Amino acid sequence: MRREDKPPSGNEAELRGNAHQNLLLRTVLLFTGTGSGFPLPDRTGPRLHLTCSQAENAEERLVNYLLGPERYNKLIRPAVNKSQQVTISIQVSLSQLISVNEREQIMTTNLWLFQEWNDYRLRWDPDKYEGIKKLRIPSKLIWLPDIVLYNNADGVYEVSFYCNAVVSNTGDIFWLPPAIYKSACAIEVQNFPFDQQNCTLKFRSWTYDHTEVDLMLTSDFASRDDFTPSGEWDIVSLPGRKNEDPNDITYLDITYDFVIKRKPLFYTINLIIPCVLITSLAILVFYLPSDCRQKMTLCISVLLALTVFLLLISKIVPPTSLAVPLIGKYLMFTMVLVTFSIVSTVCVLNVHHRSPSTHFMPEWAKRIFLVRLPTFLLMRRPGSSKARHKPRQKDPRKNPNSKNNFQSMAGSWQYSRNRLSGIPTDSDSFYVNEDLAHRCCWKVGDISDGGGGLSDFQRSCADQRDADLDEAMEGVRYIADHMKTEDDDEGIIQDWKYVAMVIDRLFLWIFILVCVVGTLGLFMQPLFQSYNTADDSEYGDF
Repeated sequence: MRREDKPPSGNEAELRGNAHQNLLLRTVLLFTGTGSGFPLPDRTGPRLHLTCSQAENAEERLVNYLLGPERYNKLIRPAVNKSQQVTISIQVSLSQLISVNEREQIMTTNLWLFQEWNDYRLRWDPDKYEGIKKLRIPSKLIWLPDIVLYNNADGVYEVSFYCNAVVSNTGDIFWLPPAIYKSACAIEVQNFPFDQQNCTLKFRSWTYDHTEVDLMLTSDFASRDDFTPSGEWDIVSLPGRKNEDPNDITYLDITYDFVIKRKPLFYTINLIIPCVLITSLAILVFYLPSDCRQKMTLCISVLLALTVFLLLISKIVPPTSLAVPLIGKYLMFTMVLVTFSIVSTVCVLNVHHRSPSTHFMPEWAKRIFLVRLPTFLLMRRPGSSKARHKPRQKDPRKNPNSKNNFQSMAGSWQYSRNRLSGIPTDSDSFYVNEDLAHRCCWKVGDISDGGGGLSDFQRSCADQRDADLDEAMEGVRYIADHMKTEDDDEGIIQDWKYVAMVIDRLFLWIFILVCVVGTLGLFMQPLFQSYNTADDSEYGDF
């Protein structure tokens, strides 16, 4: 047998084992970073084995001692006797306000729920366990106070992650589990989107009552040390309170009020400003001429646009009958105004197309709409200047002395008649047409036969001329009366059109005044709204 194949002796095997063990220990200490806490052992085997065993088993022995089945039962409440209460200190730390669903009335938050209590069974002497004063123990191995969110909205009552509990040598247990809670929140829609909400989180032990567990607040306000700001909501205050029922000694809960205020910029840009601009288009309805066919089309288009915005609001706010949201009030207000503009437009068009054959304008309407209101509205009737009225004053059909003109015409006709009754001179010649000569031929025959004479012929022709002049004058009178009637009718039609213009201008100013006052009155209500919230003197406004 070769020398290298010989089995090692006892001393050589022990030295080799010590060398391997020393190398392994150095490697472990190098990666764990605890070399400073444990001195490197020397080459002697027994001393090395004793030190590693003590460093490795101190915490293990302590855990085995504390959680041994013969001395600890996690199902039993840590009370010395039945009448003793277990005091649990609670504080909520808000990490993130994830969302607030207004329609479903659910608030989603990311919280850390601080819980601290004392378990007398988990006490030890640090000197017996190499000075160990704290242990990290899985929370499912010890008794927990089963604190849950009572007003949750999704049926998940427990925390999201069962982290380790920190146990001190005095028996104090500190547990900080994270949780994502969906809590029910009654949404107040009265001032939406300038609203402020108060959502509550109610914590209570699920199985223990007040006679067994006493809940205490670590602080009067929830912590916001690790809070991530929200883009939609501002945190106003997070007060907490302890609620007890004097009529029921077993009832106890811890309630936190999450007072949050909405940031209205998103809804202002995407909802309010478009509504105001669309409403302002309704003002142009009263500025359009009545002859424009798009007058009614514009009114109806604005009304349909506001209806679409009202449907969008109904999908955002909860379907409640307790209050009407502020933006809903404004939309209804503008829809009423636009409906009023449609009704007024119909009335204006009806007045605009009136005529003397269908309607009669009373005197009070002339005084109000043709004299007083135009002056009040700073209106000036088109064509009311003196330059345009001069030619109309020279027109005998519009002149109040037109009767005298006709009388003068009749006088001229009478003068011609008198001239025909006398003896004609060289200058008093007259024209007799063919028809007149034919009808007067028998007179000429009588003259040639020596009877009648020229005076009879003149009288006969004068009578015939009188009849023709009467007929001509009747035609002139008919034409003059017809033109006068048409001119009067045209004047009345223009009066009706001017009345429609005055009504349009009156409704224009009324619409602008009501729209401005109503808009400012509605959107300034939240500025004077008072909210009863706790004084967050410790944290202030976030």
